[in-house]
Amino acid sequence: MSFMDQNTADEVKKRLDALEGDVKIIFFKEALMCQTCGPAEDFFRELSQLSPKLKLEVYNRVTDAEKAAAYGVTLTPAAVIEGPKGARVKFFGIPAGYEFVSLLEAVKNAVSPALELQPETLAALAEVKAPVNIKVFVTPTCPYCPAAVVLAHKFAFASGQVTAEMVEASEFPELAAKYNVSGVPQIVVNDKITMVGAQAESAMLKAVQDALSGAAPAAPSKG
Repeated sequence: MSFMDQNTADEVKKRLDALEGDVKIIFFKEALMCQTCGPAEDFFRELSQLSPKLKLEVYNRVTDAEKAAAYGVTLTPAAVIEGPKGARVKFFGIPAGYEFVSLLEAVKNAVSPALELQPETLAALAEVKAPVNIKVFVTPTCPYCPAAVVLAHKFAFASGQVTAEMVEASEFPELAAKYNVSGVPQIVVNDKITMVGAQAESAMLKAVQDALSGAAPAAPSKG
C-alpha cells in the first residue's frame, strides 16, 4: 500500500532534498496489541526512501526496552525526530492527513539553523530551567491541528527542557479519555494547563510559564 501518489512523493522529495542536514527518524513498534504499527512502519519506510537525508531506525518497544526508555517512548506506534537540536519531538500515531504537514515541518526544523519564533519567545524559552512536556491531541481530519503541533514542536527544538508530542486521539482513546479530550487540537502542558484550539505563540508561551510557576490548572480555553 502506498501512502503518497507520485505527485505528492515528488513534491515531498524536493522538500527533503532541501534539508540542511541529516535527520533521524527513530520508529518504535510492537508485535502485539498494536493494530496500527504495521501501517505506521510502512508509512515511515515510504517516507525515508524519498531522501538519503532521512535515516530511519526501527525498534521494538518491548524487546528494545532500553532504547525506548532512552527516548521516553511508552506508546506505539511512535516516531522520534532527531537532529542536532536533540530528540525532543515525538509523534504517537500515524501523522497522516493534515498531520503530514506537521511531520514535514518537524523534519525541516530539526536541522534548520533558525526557528520561526519571536525573539522574546526564544529568550523566554532559553530561561526555562525545569522540564516541560507539551501534548497536542489531534485527528487526521482536523485542519487546525497542524498549527498547534508545529508550534509545540518549535518550542521543543528551541529549548532543551521542552519535549513536545503529537498524539493521534483516535489511535489512543484511553489517553484521550484520561485528558478529557472533547475537541482537537487539545494542548496539555505538564498535565496542568489545558487549551483547546490552535493557540497564538504568546498563549503557548504563557501556558509553559504558568505550568512552571505552579499556577492552578486552567479551564480549557479555545484559541
